[in-house]
Amino acid sequence: MTWDKIALFFLQLSWTVQHVTAIHRHDIYPYGMFYGDVTLQEGDDETSEVTTLTKPMYFYETSFTNLYVATNGIISTQDLPMEKQYVDDGFPTDFPVIAPFLADIDTSKGKGSIFYRQTESPTVLKRAEADVKRGFPDATFTPTHAFIATWENVSAYEEVTRSSSPSSRINTFQVVLAYNEKDTYALFLYPEDGLQFFGTRPKESYNVEIELPARVGFTRGELSFLFFSRTEGPYYSVTSNEQSVKNLYQKGNIGEPGVWLFHIGNRYSFQNVIPAQHETVLTKAPPVLDAVFPDEDYTETDEEEYDRIDPDFQDPSTTEFLEPEQDSSLLERLNQEVPLGQSPPQPSVSGPGFDFTSLFKSNLSLFPLSPAVIHYSTDNKETCERFQQQCSQNAHCTDYSTGFCCHCSSGFYGNGRHCLPNGAPHRVNGKVRGTVLVGGTAVQLDRINLHAYIVVGDGRAYTAISEVPEPVGWALMPMAPIGGLFGWLFALELPNSLNGFSITGAEFTRHADVTFYPGNQRLSIIQTAMGLDNQNYLNVDTHLQGSVPFIPPGATVQIEPFKDTYHYYPSLITSTSVREFTVVSAENGAETHTFQVKQNITYRDCNHGPRSELETQELRMERIFVMYVKEERILRYAITNKIGPLGDVNPCYSGNHDCDTTAQCVPAEGQLFLCQCATGYRGDGRNCYDVDECAEGLSSCGAHSYCMNLPGSHRCQCESGFEFGFDGRTCQDEQLKNTRGHRTVNSSSSCSVHSALCFVVRADVDECRDQPCHTHALCSNSPGSFQCQCRPGYHGDGFLCHPQNGSCFPKFYNIWFICIEGRPKTQCEQHRDSLQSGNGGVPLIGAFIPQCDEEGQYRPQQCHGSTGHCWCVDSRGQERAGTRTPPGAPRINCDEPGTTAAHIVFPVSYQVSSMKQVFMTPTQHPETVCERWRASLLQQYGGQPESHHYLPQCDSAGEFNPVQCYGDSSYCWCVDQNGREVPGTRSHDAVKPACIPTVAPPTMHPLPRPDVTPPPTGTSLLYAQGQQIGVLPLNGTQMDKQRSSVLLALHGSIVVGIDYDCRERKVYWSDLAGRTISRASLEPGSEPEIIINTALTSPEGLAIDAARRRLFWVDSTSDKIETANLDGSDRRVLFDTDLVNPRAIVVDSRTGTLYWTDWNREAPKIESSSVDGQNRRVLVQDGIGLPNALTYDSTTRQVCWADAGTKRLECISPNGTGRRVVHSDLSYPFSMVAFANHYYYTDWRRDGVIALSRDKQSTDEHLPDQRSHLYGITVAPPHCL
Repeated sequence: MTWDKIALFFLQLSWTVQHVTAIHRHDIYPYGMFYGDVTLQEGDDETSEVTTLTKPMYFYETSFTNLYVATNGIISTQDLPMEKQYVDDGFPTDFPVIAPFLADIDTSKGKGSIFYRQTESPTVLKRAEADVKRGFPDATFTPTHAFIATWENVSAYEEVTRSSSPSSRINTFQVVLAYNEKDTYALFLYPEDGLQFFGTRPKESYNVEIELPARVGFTRGELSFLFFSRTEGPYYSVTSNEQSVKNLYQKGNIGEPGVWLFHIGNRYSFQNVIPAQHETVLTKAPPVLDAVFPDEDYTETDEEEYDRIDPDFQDPSTTEFLEPEQDSSLLERLNQEVPLGQSPPQPSVSGPGFDFTSLFKSNLSLFPLSPAVIHYSTDNKETCERFQQQCSQNAHCTDYSTGFCCHCSSGFYGNGRHCLPNGAPHRVNGKVRGTVLVGGTAVQLDRINLHAYIVVGDGRAYTAISEVPEPVGWALMPMAPIGGLFGWLFALELPNSLNGFSITGAEFTRHADVTFYPGNQRLSIIQTAMGLDNQNYLNVDTHLQGSVPFIPPGATVQIEPFKDTYHYYPSLITSTSVREFTVVSAENGAETHTFQVKQNITYRDCNHGPRSELETQELRMERIFVMYVKEERILRYAITNKIGPLGDVNPCYSGNHDCDTTAQCVPAEGQLFLCQCATGYRGDGRNCYDVDECAEGLSSCGAHSYCMNLPGSHRCQCESGFEFGFDGRTCQDEQLKNTRGHRTVNSSSSCSVHSALCFVVRADVDECRDQPCHTHALCSNSPGSFQCQCRPGYHGDGFLCHPQNGSCFPKFYNIWFICIEGRPKTQCEQHRDSLQSGNGGVPLIGAFIPQCDEEGQYRPQQCHGSTGHCWCVDSRGQERAGTRTPPGAPRINCDEPGTTAAHIVFPVSYQVSSMKQVFMTPTQHPETVCERWRASLLQQYGGQPESHHYLPQCDSAGEFNPVQCYGDSSYCWCVDQNGREVPGTRSHDAVKPACIPTVAPPTMHPLPRPDVTPPPTGTSLLYAQGQQIGVLPLNGTQMDKQRSSVLLALHGSIVVGIDYDCRERKVYWSDLAGRTISRASLEPGSEPEIIINTALTSPEGLAIDAARRRLFWVDSTSDKIETANLDGSDRRVLFDTDLVNPRAIVVDSRTGTLYWTDWNREAPKIESSSVDGQNRRVLVQDGIGLPNALTYDSTTRQVCWADAGTKRLECISPNGTGRRVVHSDLSYPFSMVAFANHYYYTDWRRDGVIALSRDKQSTDEHLPDQRSHLYGITVAPPHCL
């Protein structure tokens, strides 16, 4: 062949190379029923059943095991909300999304099909590997799994009317997710003619012809922070307008139009999606000239040379895979899965697989490239300035040469992205699912509840799994590794060691394979930690799959303490151990079995900062209790855990020391230690002797008291006729103290303050008028007293009632399991329940039953239901001296410091009904916690504890003995003054551990009442932020962020609704936690005043009518709108029908009109009425989704609302006309107020106050230092507007 012919051939070839066609339908990855695809149900808003991945897939930096396919062109890692919450919104979404074509798609009535499957087909994986290599030539990636979803001939949703006909435009597109244990890549494929519509019209467009372009890209979704806080996660958008959607099939980024490749996840470190960078443009082919070669010049040598030049002339049936550096896309499609009876597609000489740029420079620059449509920054440097929000609020960010890392602040532990306070107990919530084979019977676990409670201070982890079917409940008793994860996470850290949470934080995946011997049953345990919820508790999903040995019903399982060695690598932790367990049953006696546990824990590590030198650690599980309760169908694990370095442990931690039991072991270097006698003892540490403070004159007892020596301490006791005063130390004459300042009902005479006795005449008071009982209880008045009784369907003492079918959660005191609704029992609840149980489960007639609040704490005021006496108590339930009042007397304010019964003034209006002489009789000492606990356990054991049962050992004063032991065994440990085990003191040795004596608890004074820190002069915004009310001064309409402050700190509250009375300068708020409505003046030092505290369940929005001096509020649980005077009087219900989820409420004082929102998911609406409840009507019911925020704009005289569903701020005239959109790109508004020409709203996504001008010209935001959800907002002007 001559050189001119060769030149002609290459000229033809160069034209061919310039002709780049889009991928065809037969070129996308195989799909359909033949390949095992699942078909999504037809419909407009359908979501697939969950697909549980064989191996977890990384999306961004997080490992996921579940995928859901939705009609509307997306894949998610979680179940999707209703489409109206995302289908018409822009990126990012609130939840994780992989979006090849997010639009309002409809497959109803046979309009297309949606297929999906996960696969490990070698053919598919090879093709995916080659495609990734084309886009990322330097990547080393071998996929092990793939997930393919295909939308075939699907249509856009449209409302067909009589005057219109259905559109014939249909789309076909595909997404392929290829991944291994480290990386995930996504391929979006758009075949030629596969996109015929480029967007969809919103369902609620108010007859306006608009079309929203499809959204294509990836979003991580919202990420959790502490408590109520959430933040927007990273996202990546491919499209921005209709032209960019058209570019999807006209362009590509791996050398082929219609094929787009992205790196979307990595196990180690991943900030945002990375696209391939080999851009290709679809062009029209120039005419191809026919090459004419004279016959005489054709030789076999020329043919061989020709074959070597063109690889596409190879045998199309070849199965040889090309080397990675070659362009192998055509051969990959030759090797794809093909239905039987069909031939693989033949290669074309002009196919897109040609790439001869290495042979010669083709003039591709002749074809202009349109600007890139991908929103991506080439600056990949990770810095604190850009990514600090990924750190915990309780962490600091540090920049390093290659990126940044997060580190927990002092007083907190974790991996920097998630930090928890040191020593605070922690909870874990989650679900358990899967299939477990027990003795040949498959048992399905359908997302049953898992709860764990961890005493972080000493490494005790308690796990409860509820609703466990009986066969698998017994069989899973040996599976302590399920709860063992939480023991490792929060294990007590010995010196130079870290527990699991300090390394992994709250996002990781733990995969454990358990093999039982001798039966060789195998169980797979996959536990995925998904971050901290809004209560700052860990969420963990547990998946069980496999078989376990059969265990006879009624059997018990014993697991001996053991040790496990953990090996640490970057982003990976492994361990292997063999454990024994003994099954004791009536049928077979005691049988010993073993199982092997191999586990891997993968997590996100920060590889930019200094590397940890941690290589191995030893986890010691010292006490293991397992139990299945057949009646409650609850499986329980209790494990005590310590983690430390390998090798010998200092005797102070192991308990193998010879210090006296009344000495403290102080660890030194290596195996050395010191013995130091505890306070109140003398000696050399090996032998310590009690110091008699009374005999040696070392006591602190004052006048009218005497000293009692105790082991290691002493106690002061008041002499007869005296009792301790409010300070708990000074002894006072009880008769003088209890009668001082009383007055009789006759105004002409009064008791002398020096009188020894005082006769007080009183009339009966109907205590039920104050509604002292629980919401679900009935109150019965009786002369001088009252009684509370829970309503049918509830149980409790009347002061606190629980649903009888409420869920239970265990708390363990050593080996005693207590079950209460929702959380572990408190001291008050144990005290109350032990007395209610009485003898044989029958309450003791006439006995005093303590009253606990809804948090389980002692109510500040306690009353005896039989005698009618009331008194104040401290946080331990101990009576505060001088606060007892007789039956029928007005109640005193127990929250006020220094209050005693002497301060009570009896009204003159009381009529004579009885005459009683009031005496206060001294007692030896109130029942202590130790004594109550001991009595309760004795009752639990039926009065006959066995030798292995635990009973608290109390001293003569009722305090905990410093050393506690199980029955007569040698299992002993030290406790503090509250009976809590001291970490590192447990011993199983003849020599008991050295313990410091417990001391009497300090005197507990009531917390000071919160008072107001007034805002600066001028106009300010007041906003509710959970446990406080914040102030944000305004300079004109600009937010003065530098002068922001806290108006009022309200510990234990959840302040939601808020409004301001401009006449009296008072702020009013609703408290969701306390179920109250309160107010406070803005004067310095003002204290809150509760004005409504009864019959409230979920008080949310409230509004003040300054003109009529009325208060209005909504209750979202009882579904009511109520009103009262500003002091709480004249309370009445305005509306209690046709309400589902009322939230916001405002009043126009000028016209006397009330407006409120109802975010009923099925039919949201905004209504209005007059302030007296007349003329109720629906103002808005179309085109709204989640109308959280509502305000009245007095300048425009319009009602305005901010919608968290539609993301719009809209206004409308009170007569229903003039509706207009003010802003259309809000984030997540909760509450709003209008002032001047601005709207100010609280935003749950930003956790701040957002300011918007009415003319859309300016926006601003204030993010408080304390990041948590903000609720209500109002404006406080210096005078009424």
